[in-house]
Amino acid sequence: MDLRGLLSFYFLLLLVAQPHPGNGASSRGSIFGQRRTPAQEIGTCETTVVKQGYPCQEFYVTTKDGYILNMQRIPEGRVANGEKKQPVLLQHGIFADGMTWFTNQPEQNLPMILADNGFDVWIANTRGTRFSRRHAFLDPNTKEYWDWSWDELAANDLPAFVDFIYSQTGRKVHYVGHSLGTLTPLASFSQGLVVDKVNSAVLLSPIAYLSRVQSILLNVAANTFLGEAAGLIGIAEFNPKGDPAVDSFLRSICTSTGLNCNDLVTSLSGFNCCLNASAINNYPENEPQSTSTKNLIHLSQIIRTKVIAKFDGLLLYNLRRYGAFRPPVYNVANLPRDLPLFLGHGGNDAISDVEDVQYLISILKYHLGDNLKSLFVKDYGHFDFIRAVNAKDLVYNEVVDFFKSQK
Repeated sequence: MDLRGLLSFYFLLLLVAQPHPGNGASSRGSIFGQRRTPAQEIGTCETTVVKQGYPCQEFYVTTKDGYILNMQRIPEGRVANGEKKQPVLLQHGIFADGMTWFTNQPEQNLPMILADNGFDVWIANTRGTRFSRRHAFLDPNTKEYWDWSWDELAANDLPAFVDFIYSQTGRKVHYVGHSLGTLTPLASFSQGLVVDKVNSAVLLSPIAYLSRVQSILLNVAANTFLGEAAGLIGIAEFNPKGDPAVDSFLRSICTSTGLNCNDLVTSLSGFNCCLNASAINNYPENEPQSTSTKNLIHLSQIIRTKVIAKFDGLLLYNLRRYGAFRPPVYNVANLPRDLPLFLGHGGNDAISDVEDVQYLISILKYHLGDNLKSLFVKDYGHFDFIRAVNAKDLVYNEVVDFFKSQK
């Protein structure tokens, strides 16, 4: 079946599904299992962090466009010394939330490692994820709540997190992002947003230029305009666990391409060498989290156009929002020359392709000189950088040293 045929096929699937803007409920289990109801959701501090012997605090931050976002803080390690500590902000990627950093034992998880090394650790949960589904006046079951893409994550969520940490600590933050959590700071910092309150940034499995994405699942979704088809019939929340239309999306892709629906992590991201088997089995308990259909459309636009630009809503949308027919391009080369950066990427990553990351590094290296450090792990896939059992030895010790080297 060619791409046009696939598009027609998926569009028909959507037409027969029950469309709605917010949460859905399927009579059958999705390929990711069932999502727990909000009443069953307990904060990350209580369920995970405190049980491991670490102090933990829950906070809520409101963005300038009214989204109320959850944060966790681990102010120190299991052994307190009373010293004022340097804050570090951890930002998850798409279809995840802050729990993604806690899949292994404490001595293998980056937040605990940082806390035990004397850092004040803050964990972000972006809009639409289970602990960040509140708004000043919008209901998450409405289409309006989901009218955002990673443009808004860069312009509103990231600045809200950084500003809040700065207001609480009076200190600049170190930043760690994974996957989509690397694209948003590149977009944000290139526009001069809160970069004056950032000490340095670590980008793990960075996505920016997506010209050579190897993921079959992503390429099919992007090139058959699946997100656009979903948006046309009013699916605003892309909920892989609770929405029958989204479940039909994924099942149909697997069927038509021969992908293994029982191993979508590999189908999506490439082979991950070093994941804990129990962590893989527990994946459906925490992920995937919801995102907006508009966010997926925006990411697909990068894959198709090979340009990092703001959301392209076509002529009238663009004229109204940008005053031009085409959306403005993010110029990553605008990052400050004196902002220290650390990029970690893997040889088996089907999303953050080696050549794409090298192209990003070449742009940043020209402008940042000695303030740029890169780490290549040949056997790592996309998720190994946040979940591998050996990431402490191969990656996190390097991250700790990088942060401690900053004045």
